[in-house]
Formats: sequence, structure tokens, C-alpha cells
Amino acid sequence: MTRIRKILRSKKGEGFPLTIAIVLVLIILFTGISEYLRLMIVAQGVRDALQDAVIATVTQNYDEVYHGIREGYSGGYQPVANDFEESLDYGNIYGRLADTLGLEYNGIYEKITADGSVEFAVYSLDVDVRNAPLATSDSATQRFEIDSYITLEVPVSFGGELLPSMTIRLKTTAGYIPKF
Repeated sequence: MTRIRKILRSKKGEGFPLTIAIVLVLIILFTGISEYLRLMIVAQGVRDALQDAVIATVTQNYDEVYHGIREGYSGGYQPVANDFEESLDYGNIYGRLADTLGLEYNGIYEKITADGSVEFAVYSLDVDVRNAPLATSDSATQRFEIDSYITLEVPVSFGGELLPSMTIRLKTTAGYIPKF
């Protein structure tokens, strides 16, 4: 430690290479942190857009939800003769996601930048609709819910082609419980 202090305080110019090395390390560190934050911001934005699309799909189903006010439950059913049959609207989650994020379809949905490169891609959308059963005794835990999973792939710009793309599986859940 005293040798480094001695080099830095020296007026001979021996500290110049060390100064350059410290600046380069700080630049690489700052660039790595900036890339990490960029990846997290993209992932958060896609997750929020997916959540909005799923919530819109859930609210599309509100008019087909049987309101069992007396029984205190709800589910996607409609009366048919003397019984009820399941009635669900799966909506267009990919379409809403593409509209919200400005995605283009090229085999998979991609966000293309102004210079023509791919900013991120989304694919493998899985939607699981859980309809609340009729006449359940536990209305607090049974509700109309949609779980959605989508794969997000973001090319990493730090380090050129040395690092693989960030690929994560995002999950969102939205549900509907009537208040009255």
C-alpha cells in the first residue's frame, strides 16, 4: 500500500499507467452496471405490459361471470336450460402486448430499434385460465384467475458477441372477484 502511495505522489510520471488502468476499470465497471440496469428495465417493462394485457383479458370476462351474490362466488359460467356451462374469453394477449410494446411479428414477436437491430424478443406465451367452481364453500380462495408465462430474450450489448442473450421466463397473475 505504501508503494502505491509513493507512486501516486511521485512527480516522475510513474503513476500515469496506473491512473489509466484505474480509469479503464471504472469505465468497464460502469458499463457493466449500466447494462445490468438496462436488462432489468426491459424485463420490468415487458412484465408490466404482459400484466396489463392479462388484466384486460380478465376484465373482458366480467360480463360472462355468473354473479352468485347469494352464494358469494363467481366464475365464468352462463345459464343454459337447467344448468350452467363454462364460458370463457381468452382474449388476444399477444395482440395487446404487441400494441403496447410496439412489437413486430417475424416468426416471434420482436422489438426492432431504429437502426434495425433487435432490442428484445418475446415468445412461448402460455395462458392458464382457472375458473372458479360453482357453489364452492370457500369463496375467498376460489376466484376467476389467469396465469400467464412468457419467455423474454434480450441481447446483451456489453462485451459484443462474447456474452449470451439474457433469456428469462416471466409470470403474471390476474384475478377477478366481484365486490357486490
